[in-house]
Amino acid sequence: MSGPRSEAGTGSYGRGAAVLSVGIGVTGLVTYTYFGLASHTLSEDDYGRISLLWSAIFIIVSVLYRPVEQLLSRTIADHDARGIGGTHHLRVAATIQLALALAYAVGALALRGPIEDDLFDGETALYWIFIVTVLAYAASYFARGFLAGHHRFGLYGGLVLLESTSRCMFAVLAAVGITSGQDAVALGMVAAPFASLLVVPWAIGRRLRRLEAADPSRELDAAAQGEPAKEAEFTLTRGGGFAAAVLVIMLAEQTFLNAGPLVVKATEGARGSALAGFAFNVLLIARAPLQLFQAIQTSILPHLTKARAGGQQDTFRRSVNVTLAAIAAFAAAVALVMLALGPWLMGVFFGGEFDYDRLGLVLISLGMGLYLAAATLNQAALARARAREAALGWIACALLFVGLLLVPGFDDRIVQLELAYVAGALVLCAYLALLYRRGD
Repeated sequence: MSGPRSEAGTGSYGRGAAVLSVGIGVTGLVTYTYFGLASHTLSEDDYGRISLLWSAIFIIVSVLYRPVEQLLSRTIADHDARGIGGTHHLRVAATIQLALALAYAVGALALRGPIEDDLFDGETALYWIFIVTVLAYAASYFARGFLAGHHRFGLYGGLVLLESTSRCMFAVLAAVGITSGQDAVALGMVAAPFASLLVVPWAIGRRLRRLEAADPSRELDAAAQGEPAKEAEFTLTRGGGFAAAVLVIMLAEQTFLNAGPLVVKATEGARGSALAGFAFNVLLIARAPLQLFQAIQTSILPHLTKARAGGQQDTFRRSVNVTLAAIAAFAAAVALVMLALGPWLMGVFFGGEFDYDRLGLVLISLGMGLYLAAATLNQAALARARAREAALGWIACALLFVGLLLVPGFDDRIVQLELAYVAGALVLCAYLALLYRRGD
């Protein structure tokens, strides 16, 4: 019995990841195009502020809202595997998301001076774009969690593709001369989450009505058949605890992905903005594949959760192992490309006066592979309800990364960034691998 079910389960995960890969892969290319056009259109300082705005937005958005996306994805998949209906879990998740958005709004308004003056060099328009964009993403990430949990991966891909395409159009308009300046390019960031929500009303409405009509008493039937009832329970305390642990993970994740340019900006004085833009370009080698990896990350969590709830341990292990093997092959291919053509490709795409070190690009490529492997193992930990243990490893490794960035004595800040990133990713991957080997 476990053999056919295992193969079917792995196939379902593979199909979901493949569907998402198309939409998110195109999304990654469109995002690259946005920054490529911005880099060629704007001055180095203006482009540096655009990259810092992007980093600030997605640090906040990912830290605050992806926990609810992951919470919804896991809970919906678990309820589906156990035959539990109702919409109570959606109301709990929405309550958490709304509270997080309000907390952000209060904090950002209270800290307007430091954010506007120190981060955006006094650019008021960038500050308000920052405020509105982050608030708009609250609804977008809630929709993503709902779609992922219900395996609506085609619609999920459409949502993120609409987001990136609408954002990129603002860079295109600036590149062809219809608009000009950093504010015109930055407006694409606030338009993106609103455009992405066009798929939500008709995508969610019908399924929501089905959930409301479902019989919640099926949970009692599941418990009577010997299924673990505690996994099915979903209260504000339980959901909040899971979301809090994932929030810590997301904070550590965004530290890895976006803290580098911010630290460079803060420590390099007058040339900080321009050098931050260069650091941002280097880390795009690590960040851009994450656009594609979202397809795997989004589909594997509900898949692993259902496999665990159904007792399909072979499916669980096989899915993780296949994903890790694919990541290793991908990272090796990227490293070879960077070894052969890296400096030339970076110079053509981003322009500017900076020289890209070949071995540094290879190092970032290998670090990217370690990081993606760690992210896969993290999803396995979340599926096993071990978010708190995973969070401890993430925050420790993020602190290690920042600590290495602040070590004095490095003449080349970009080399220091590359070494710090790889070291942090290596330790994180090793920790989560040990956690995975411990099983349930």
